[in-house]
Amino acid sequence: MTTLLFVLLTAFAVACVAYAVLLPSLQKEAAIEKRMQSSGLRSRDKSGRQTLDKSKESERRKKNVQETLKDLEQRQNVDKQKPPLKVQIRQAGLDVDVRKFYMFSILAGCALALIAFVLRAPLYAVGGALIVGSLGVPRWYLKRRVKKRIKAFLNEFPNALEIIVRAVRSGLPINDGVRLIAVEAKEPVKTEFRRIVEAQQMGMPLPEAALKMSETIPCPEANFFGIVLQIQQQAGGSLSEALGNLAKVLRERKKMLAKVQAMSMEAKASGGIIGSLPILVGLAVYVMTPDYLMPLFTTTTGNLILAGAATWMGIGIFVMRAMMDFEV
Repeated sequence: MTTLLFVLLTAFAVACVAYAVLLPSLQKEAAIEKRMQSSGLRSRDKSGRQTLDKSKESERRKKNVQETLKDLEQRQNVDKQKPPLKVQIRQAGLDVDVRKFYMFSILAGCALALIAFVLRAPLYAVGGALIVGSLGVPRWYLKRRVKKRIKAFLNEFPNALEIIVRAVRSGLPINDGVRLIAVEAKEPVKTEFRRIVEAQQMGMPLPEAALKMSETIPCPEANFFGIVLQIQQQAGGSLSEALGNLAKVLRERKKMLAKVQAMSMEAKASGGIIGSLPILVGLAVYVMTPDYLMPLFTTTTGNLILAGAATWMGIGIFVMRAMMDFEV
């Protein structure tokens, strides 16, 4: 009995000594494990917060881009309406005001009516010449000048964008690149960028000043520049890359337009031949037998026939032109 009690006491003493020796190390390991768990939770919490912040920032950028595109679309819908005469004169690049334009229109109408009167045309033909010369010919010339100016702008605009891209990549601010184009570029790009610089000097931000370019250059390519600048300002990103991509897109659009025009040349030639055949046949008949066609010019019935034929010919020409007018 005494021996069993001694063994039990010895085992208890050994267990107490082992517990006393191993307890600090066990506590230390438990503390380390607890710290690791807490740090792991913190790191996961921190990474989760970073992911959440990135997703919120991405959603905010997308929302800003969508709002910007929506505002620009609304502005484009308003700009699609026919601009007033003063704006059309600016788009044509003419240095005249509305009053002078109306004076020139009246003079053109009087000159055309005088020519018709000298050629002994009927009075209603003289009146028609006066109306066409006052309203039709000046507006036609204005639209032709606008198209010619847009074409010259599109030929030079990609080169100007590439110069701005090189300036930005070399470390210069974009404002210096815009000023460089306003001084060194060809017309009409030079004039349009000079207007942007003048608007900036008046306190207008660059994206807003660039968006106003579409008021004097009514084409989508001019509006792209302001859209890219405004989206880049709100959403961030590489400005040189965005402008470089824009220049590439403009060159691709130009190539596509050239392909479309080349493919439509056959149809245009056919339309020109069909439209000119009646006039050529009439002239040939008049040269060979003038008396055969003279009643068309000397009688009222003949004049009405000529007027009807000219009307239908004009309608046919406009229809053929609309069928051959491809937009890219």
